[in-house]
Amino acid sequence: MPTAGELTAVQLDQTNGVVSSLDMASLLLCAYELGDWINQSAEVAEYLYWKSAVNEDEKVKQMTKQFAKAKELFVECERFGRFHPDYNAAKDKVKQIERELSEIESVRHFKFAEQVVDEMLYEVSRTIAESVSDNIKVPGNEKAGGGCGSGGSCGCGSGGCG
Repeated sequence: MPTAGELTAVQLDQTNGVVSSLDMASLLLCAYELGDWINQSAEVAEYLYWKSAVNEDEKVKQMTKQFAKAKELFVECERFGRFHPDYNAAKDKVKQIERELSEIESVRHFKFAEQVVDEMLYEVSRTIAESVSDNIKVPGNEKAGGGCGSGGSCGCGSGGCG
């Protein structure tokens, strides 16, 4: 991996504002190498293990199908708003299935491993951005919200939670 000094060799051409292709290729190679290091980390290995466990869990598959049906009914009710006669029951059913899903050990471990990897990627992105400038915006991670149980999407089961 090149040092920070070597990475600063990527500069804009003053006449047309284009990064030279040779320097950009070197930068991209470093990015792929960083990606390989992340993929070989214990955090990613843990995430992949629990993702596989969730995907192979028959109870999770069954509950995911139930969740999809319950969510479909809720979306239908939601079109008419909270005044739909089945709105609260449909909403409660979705929340109940989400709670039951998150009580399954493999799902709990998967969510935790997913959060750890997300935080690691966020920290890497933030570190890179701040090494360039304090004014560069970094995409936020799950700390801002999202994930199962809060309306965001997740990777548990064959359907997203969002």
